[in-house]
Amino acid sequence: MSRLTARIIGVGSYLPEKRLTNSDLAQFVETSDEWIRSRTGIGARHVAADGEFTSDLAAEAGRRALQAAGVPAESIDLLIVATTTPDLVFPSTASIAQHKLGMSGRRIPAFDVQAVCAGFIHAISIADQYIRAGTCWRVMVIGAETVSRILDWNDRGTCILFGDGAGAVILEAERNNGERGILSTHLHADGSLVDLLKTTGGVSRGGPPEGGSATIRMQGNEVFKHAVKALESCVDETLVANGLSKEQIDWLVPHQANIRIIQSTAKRLGMSMNRVAVTLERHGNTSAASVPLALDEVVRDGRIQAGHHVLMIAVGGGFTWGSALVKW
Repeated sequence: MSRLTARIIGVGSYLPEKRLTNSDLAQFVETSDEWIRSRTGIGARHVAADGEFTSDLAAEAGRRALQAAGVPAESIDLLIVATTTPDLVFPSTASIAQHKLGMSGRRIPAFDVQAVCAGFIHAISIADQYIRAGTCWRVMVIGAETVSRILDWNDRGTCILFGDGAGAVILEAERNNGERGILSTHLHADGSLVDLLKTTGGVSRGGPPEGGSATIRMQGNEVFKHAVKALESCVDETLVANGLSKEQIDWLVPHQANIRIIQSTAKRLGMSMNRVAVTLERHGNTSAASVPLALDEVVRDGRIQAGHHVLMIAVGGGFTWGSALVKW
């Protein structure tokens, strides 16, 4: 008997209207367009408007994914939102987005996943397990962030990197003996590295010692070194698990954190950058939203074709990292 496989049938994304260029940033923090581009590859980022929340971005990306898939909202059996910037401590952003998407009537399960920049990969892995088990037939997975709300706009080391946005996919069960769909996912974490990338406060710890809101703090050089190692290990692990060679990966869709990290991972695969989805120049690091934002672009413009092996990888604070291999 053929087994159930989770196949991506629709992708969507959304970026807030407000766009903040490197030159805009240089008006209030000591930096320049050349300095930012040469070190990160980022040229601009989008910032959510006042009164525009993570759930709003998530819902809009979800609507676009539904439209691309050609399926109604009421056909979704499960909604998972990956975010590190929820609207509220509770309820979940997924529950709020569920209502905004018009799914509340069916009372489907909806919950958040928090693995920072690797959150979308974690959420995809969870959705894949629900589908393989036969528990759900159609699942919506969204990565959505308003990281601008936890930035210290005086900290040049972090405020230049991040932006807001959302990306979504619709997964559907299919009996195809693994001929297409999600082939494998691989997740990891190392809590001993928590101090490399974190916020200055939280709920049980309270706010930061200096008062005000919690903001991102990062040890940039150390994060870079660990990110490169983690992503390279993910590449090797995924290839071995699926019995594939590097040459058989058609597309790399990486977390959009830093162009140097992306280039290092592509080199590990022996891939030309022409086969790597790179979108960070236009929206910066959107945390859990960055992989689906990049995926949406290369799917919609037709670069990803049926039969292609697509490797999605990400690393985030925690440290968390993971991969998902899809045969389109």
